[in-house]
Amino acid sequence: MWCKYLRLFITSLCLSTLALTVSAQNGPLSTSKTPKSIISQDINATAPYDPLRVSLLTCAPGADLYSSFGHTAIRIQDRQLNTDYVFNYGTFQFDQPNFYLKFIRGKLEFMLSISTFEEFMYEYQVTQRSVTEQVLDLTADQKRQVLNFLKDNYQPAKRYYKYDFLYDNCATRIRDILFGRMKGTKIHGQIVPDHTSFRDLIYHYLDKGGQPWSKLGIDILLGSRIDIPVDNNTAMFLPDYLAAGIDSATVTGHPYVQSNSKIIDLPSPIIPSSKYLPLIVISATCILLLLIYYLLRNEPRGQLILDSLLLYVTGLLGVLLVFMWLGTDHQACKNNYNLIWAMPLNLIAGFFIWKPRTWLKKYFIFMLILTAILLAFWWGLPQHFNIALLPFCVLMLIRYAVLARKNDIHAENNPL
Repeated sequence: MWCKYLRLFITSLCLSTLALTVSAQNGPLSTSKTPKSIISQDINATAPYDPLRVSLLTCAPGADLYSSFGHTAIRIQDRQLNTDYVFNYGTFQFDQPNFYLKFIRGKLEFMLSISTFEEFMYEYQVTQRSVTEQVLDLTADQKRQVLNFLKDNYQPAKRYYKYDFLYDNCATRIRDILFGRMKGTKIHGQIVPDHTSFRDLIYHYLDKGGQPWSKLGIDILLGSRIDIPVDNNTAMFLPDYLAAGIDSATVTGHPYVQSNSKIIDLPSPIIPSSKYLPLIVISATCILLLLIYYLLRNEPRGQLILDSLLLYVTGLLGVLLVFMWLGTDHQACKNNYNLIWAMPLNLIAGFFIWKPRTWLKKYFIFMLILTAILLAFWWGLPQHFNIALLPFCVLMLIRYAVLARKNDIHAENNPL
């Protein structure tokens, strides 16, 4: 029975953390009717006035994990055609083949979708999330350049892309249009402080969004690559920082933003939660386990049951981390130092713990030393570790020491 719940725990951890990767800066799915007017018709370059208005929409974070990081899209209004459409890179189709397998393995295809402005705004009105609009100060030619690129990118052969939370998402796609394709753009100053990492930016939203358990899951599954410092360009993988970059930028010498306004201005629906809750719960659990171990000091079989459970949990978690590193395309899951304490080989040790062997003593001594090194350099390794894991690692250090001593005694009587 406990194996069933353990599998559910591991699966839930994986799915809840991967929800971060499709927080996709979430947006509504594409409309059922393709807005042919804006795709098929050309703008009249000889019109006596500029009919286009191009703006950046930034949607505030929501209360759920998938919406914790907000969303961004491009709005294009055409007074000549009397159209008002939103181009959204944060959509995907649930009915694509092998959806869940692609989801887990980081091969899920996102796409550019087009919806009317009213359709796009409906979700944010219902979920009570604020929406800010920044009207871009572009020439008529620059506006046509943006629109023509989006129209071309909406073609079936080009609209799909393989999503990556840090490097290729709805915000980075728009960043590449507004900064990469637009000549003469420059951000003045820094939009993030020095030495800020991807993890720091993620923490800001998870702490503000009351997601302490999601923060723990993310810290377990995502590796040292999210501890890399960001600059102005890479920080714009998040919608708010894209908006900040646009706001502090110039294009061909004049401010990029013509006007800035709140389309929806509502109090945040997010309910704060203590960011130290996982630390409190895990610390209390570890203290309780140590107390149970003490009460079972004359019951070696009872202690072995608990030890095997700890080894199975850390071993299965280690297998998951190795899979996420080597078996998926999630770049953020690579180079994961959590494998120091979540050792896949613990799964094997958990099975052999009932029949001690000499090699088990050496293995537990190795894990004892490795865990001691981890604790000694907890704040000095290239990857940040969640503080809630500290009491658990101390518990494992104690149990490795006890198991090494037990296997030493058993090995004398039962040599291999």
